[in-house]
Amino acid sequence: MKCKKPAFTLVELLTVLAIIALLVGLLIPSLTMIRNVAKEAKQKAQLTEIGLALTAFRNDYGDYPPSDQLSHDTSVADYSGAQKLAEALLGRDLLGFHPRSTWSATDPAWYPPNPTPANLDRRRGPYLELGTESAFRLGDLFGAALATTTPSLQANTFVICDSFGVKKVTIAPGQTAKAGMPILYYRADTTKKKFDGTGLPPPGSQDIYHCMDNFPLIQVADSADGPLPDHPLATLGGTYFYSPQYKIVDQKIFGSTGRRWPLRPDSYLLISAGADSKYGTDDDICNFGN
Repeated sequence: MKCKKPAFTLVELLTVLAIIALLVGLLIPSLTMIRNVAKEAKQKAQLTEIGLALTAFRNDYGDYPPSDQLSHDTSVADYSGAQKLAEALLGRDLLGFHPRSTWSATDPAWYPPNPTPANLDRRRGPYLELGTESAFRLGDLFGAALATTTPSLQANTFVICDSFGVKKVTIAPGQTAKAGMPILYYRADTTKKKFDGTGLPPPGSQDIYHCMDNFPLIQVADSADGPLPDHPLATLGGTYFYSPQYKIVDQKIFGSTGRRWPLRPDSYLLISAGADSKYGTDDDICNFGN
């Protein structure tokens, strides 16, 4: 008599494959969620490091770095909060901040191409040691979009980018790196007592936080990804920045009194664009709110 060897039937094999496919389908979303949580935790840690660096800067100079949009020279209009954050914590050349800086987008007086030992001795910092890994020039980040949208932002200035690494940039011939989006920085003006964007002139100038501090940079980021007419922060220069729906507004105060009042009214705001590289969306990572 011939003995039949045990083997899977076609039905059994298909059943096993179906179970494996089902398990994979359940596992992939879980892995994606775990990766997203890990990335968010890494970004929050970076914002914490920046916060410690800003505290060190304040201890040395008595206040946080400025974040106003205007360059402190007459030849250039824009030198955004994100650029001034990088200068304060790293220096314009990543060799430390010079205390005689004029917060200018173009003045190289205190940051010469070949600084002398005396020049370097006067520097403080860099305050953010790990920030040098995330510091990129605007020209490398946005290329042609910067030249056509807001060339006055100056392509050779640095910004500190978040840790999501959504952009591949060329930093030297044959050398590329993964870069995130610039971290937006807003300093509170503690002399102001309002937050509704109605101050004139210009709009928002009488508010604790000024919506225009990073607006030119956001315009460049939008244009680099194509037109975004429905982008939440596309109207940042208008009313959205001050609206109750935006996460900067303290919801407890607004809910109980109807008054718009920002979170962290005595210090500063930091905003990462998150994994989608778009400012003002739900996945933004900030140093305020939930």
